[in-house]
Amino acid sequence: MTAVSSEHSTTTPAPQDVMVITGLTKTFAAPQSVLARWRGQPRRVVQALTDVNLDVRRGETLGIVGESGCGKSTLARTLVRLYDADSGSVRYGGQEVTALRGAALRAYNRSVQMIFQDPYSSLNPRMTVEQVLREALTVHHMRPADQVEGRIAELLSLVGLPPEAAGRLPHEFSGGQRQRIGIARALALEPEVLIADELVSALDVSVQAQVVNLLLELQERLHLTVLFVAHDLRLVRHLSHRVAVMYLGRVVEVADTQTMFQAPLHPYTQALLAAAPTLEPGSRTAAPALSGELPSPLNVPSGCAFRTRCPHAFARCAEERPALLTQGSGTQVACHLYDPQPGTATP
Repeated sequence: MTAVSSEHSTTTPAPQDVMVITGLTKTFAAPQSVLARWRGQPRRVVQALTDVNLDVRRGETLGIVGESGCGKSTLARTLVRLYDADSGSVRYGGQEVTALRGAALRAYNRSVQMIFQDPYSSLNPRMTVEQVLREALTVHHMRPADQVEGRIAELLSLVGLPPEAAGRLPHEFSGGQRQRIGIARALALEPEVLIADELVSALDVSVQAQVVNLLLELQERLHLTVLFVAHDLRLVRHLSHRVAVMYLGRVVEVADTQTMFQAPLHPYTQALLAAAPTLEPGSRTAAPALSGELPSPLNVPSGCAFRTRCPHAFARCAEERPALLTQGSGTQVACHLYDPQPGTATP
């Protein structure tokens, strides 16, 4: 992949929180066989999110990383209310998001927009680009009728598409161009927060840097706050001010990007970084590579969910779930190695 601007990893964002997530939990009912229903067995549940605590600062890019199945996309969809949380709190602009209904929820959805992983399936194949953008502008009353056409032209220019793109259908565009259309549709509502769910993972490597650089330019130009959900640690490093690492539905570490990549604390973060390819020749880490399979979210291990794969696990890890605590470096980490309990042996 071509070079991506890295200025965001060193720029310090404003400290004000735009969104505060506390104790967010979401489960899904697992499929149940006919025999299990006939026997009256209770339906099993998938623990998608468990007690997620996270703050999002105004003007920053917060990277959300982790293995497939760790809850990243569920978190994104819960924040935009595509899923309703089982419990917990999401506060935005002084409002409790989980309680919003009607006009208040529509106003929130204008302010917090999501860009989906698959730009083709998220666009109506029978609507032209102009119709897609016009619908967003008119349904939400973003512009008077006589200004809609001009605003469509502005949005296309903003994402680097030519004016003639307005009359074409989604299938006439490449994947990268369709993702630009998805970004333009989100920007039509003039949001404060963009949630990008695996924004470039469905795109060719040759196109990824173009879309990523576009997102960086738009954030600076429009003063956006961005949640960047991804599994590519290289992208997250170049895009993000801070990074939150998730494992089996829980946040296990949060740190500013430079600290995270130079001095990760949680054994899972260390293993992720050790396993990730690097763009820096000769760069190596002494951290152990990640081993073993991700446990099923239907049967999450007791205590620390990572203990079954952790080389440092000890007795307390099986008995007590570690809290997300702030260390002297400013990093938040959920690991008993950094929360010693009197009288408990540590490795």
